[in-house]
Amino acid sequence: MTPTLLIIVLVLGVLLFALEIVALPGGIAGAFGLLLTGFGVWQSYLIWGPTIGNTILCICAGIIIVLLAIFLKAKTWKRFSLDEESDSVVNQIDQVALAVGARGTTVARLAPTGKALFDGQLVEVHAINKFIDPDRPIEVVAVDGYRIDVCEVADTRFDKPQD
Repeated sequence: MTPTLLIIVLVLGVLLFALEIVALPGGIAGAFGLLLTGFGVWQSYLIWGPTIGNTILCICAGIIIVLLAIFLKAKTWKRFSLDEESDSVVNQIDQVALAVGARGTTVARLAPTGKALFDGQLVEVHAINKFIDPDRPIEVVAVDGYRIDVCEVADTRFDKPQD
């Protein structure tokens, strides 16, 4: 094994350990990291002897310990976590008082879920049969818990009044 390939194996093994801690839980990346690092250290003993093998073993162990110390600090995890809070709420059906047959207008495209306006209140609705474009008339066909199913109805806003 060439020295360049050996260094690549060792670096890849240590990086897999780091990925296991930060991004890939489950043990697979850590197991491959352990295998690659162990293989790299074993090959360094075979190629260069015990002195350089022990040095590489200590360097790899030191890097892994430093990475563990860095990743286990609380401030490190704050960089990976989200600080924003979600202020969205589930439909308050009792406030909106939507019943089957209520009519409204889509505000955003329902693909199949989106926002609609019913009596001046913005409500999240679900189109049951197709996507519905914005500013289209809709009608409530079912209310099941917090889910409001709607379908598009014929647009009567542009009809001519009967004489």
